Amino acid sequence: MSFPLLTATAVLPAIGAIATAAVPAARRTAAKWLALLFSLGTLVLAGIVLARFEPGGSRFQLTESHAWIKDFGVRYELGVDGIGVALLALTALLMPFIILAGWHDADPLENQSRRWRPTQGFFALMLMTEAMVILSFEATDVFVFYILFEAMLIPMYFLIGGFGDRATSSAAAAAAGGGDENAAAQRSYAAVKFLLYNLVGGLIMLAAVIGLYTVAGTFSLSEIAEARANGTFSMATSTERWLFLGFFFAFAVKAPLWPLHTWLPNAMGEATSPVAVLLTAVVDKVGTFAMMRFCLQLFPEASKWATPVILVLALISIVYGALLAVGQRDIKRLIAYASISHFGFIVLGIFAMTSQGQSGATLYMVNHGISTAALMLVAGFLITRRGSRLIADYGGVQKVAPILAGTFLIGGLATLSLPGLAPFVSEFLVLVGVFSAYPVVGVIATTGIVLAAIYVLVLYQRTMTGPVKAEVQGMADLRVRELVVVVPLIALLIFLGVYPKPLTDIVNPAVQHTMSDVQKKDPQPEVEAAK
Repeated sequence: MSFPLLTATAVLPAIGAIATAAVPAARRTAAKWLALLFSLGTLVLAGIVLARFEPGGSRFQLTESHAWIKDFGVRYELGVDGIGVALLALTALLMPFIILAGWHDADPLENQSRRWRPTQGFFALMLMTEAMVILSFEATDVFVFYILFEAMLIPMYFLIGGFGDRATSSAAAAAAGGGDENAAAQRSYAAVKFLLYNLVGGLIMLAAVIGLYTVAGTFSLSEIAEARANGTFSMATSTERWLFLGFFFAFAVKAPLWPLHTWLPNAMGEATSPVAVLLTAVVDKVGTFAMMRFCLQLFPEASKWATPVILVLALISIVYGALLAVGQRDIKRLIAYASISHFGFIVLGIFAMTSQGQSGATLYMVNHGISTAALMLVAGFLITRRGSRLIADYGGVQKVAPILAGTFLIGGLATLSLPGLAPFVSEFLVLVGVFSAYPVVGVIATTGIVLAAIYVLVLYQRTMTGPVKAEVQGMADLRVRELVVVVPLIALLIFLGVYPKPLTDIVNPAVQHTMSDVQKKDPQPEVEAAK
């Protein structure tokens, strides 16, 4: 029996979570190092998965299949295609940087009991989230995926509500008079809102999962695909559309897609910056990944039927998110609304149903994760120094902390998809794919690029340039630990912006399989005959 590599990649961070939680209360530093070592071990395993994956091979590779609940046809089935392996690698890559960035975020306050173990709990919850996300990218059984889809909400709920941002000077706190009690109430509200939105989406998906089993008699993607290819399985049009809507609703909440997005700005604003990165760069990618893995593969005709409405929702997300980002006073909420706009581009690329659009959407998932991590983590370092998330509380930072300002600028330029940085490649491919199939949609989507330039450059101008404010006069520049976090992310943004071929070689074959699922071909360019 071959070594279960995919299982090991998910089990290792879960073991790390248990081990980290068991560290004695007085050994906080040991707990941090243990969590970091387990995250690095997971990264090594993810690297082995990536090395063993053959882009030109079978659709799902490194597969594992074991009977689990025989009476209900549930099997423990794992496998990765090019899209899943890329997102698995992204998750494993970002986690060590997230842990390093949050090194002191959960240290106990002076008035806390010695028995309180916030540090151990903080890093254990992070590792447990990583384990569930990785396994969700590997699951090829719908029921197994559903369990993971819901279970990852639990550690994220406690990370948002129990370990919120200690910089209480947010726009909401300032409006309500500030104070620790109000900040705690804001964190609790954000955590509950996150949980309720995603639980409602999950419950609707559960009904659709049960409906799928009633129709197909199995939860296995491979068995459903084989039955469909043999002509022994088909769904009535109305049934397929209702099941599609149940799945898509849950994924649109997770994504998040307008108008189901309102939980994200609250959650990202009140969470610590590393947790905000874990949420939007890793956890939320499960939603867009699942649209490609399950919606298009299980319900191809319903996906094409729903495409016009979904494209409109994606366009609204792009423009609406960017407009609200322009008007934000809170740094972290600005980045949150920018992410909503970017997720609109991802959904647009997926449902344009062209190979360029879907390749761009997959690259966008990876590149958005890296660029958002770079920008949000540097913003977190900035906020920790000043103790405020309000843009108006900054000014002239580049004169006292030039390295911090420089890395903040590069992260911002990546967010607006500057040519030469990784997000440009993915955004360009999405727009090419959309223009070839829906020219009017492509024209409207480009407004998101213009608005991105506005909110990023205005943010930099208001925080980093101009006269040095008294409150930032003694601000320290980035320290060694912080440079270790930021520099590799920036290097990766530049490398993938100049040479994206390693990533596109992995992704493109999987995209072709998805295009085959929905029986779509790229539109042929119109060439005028020579006169």
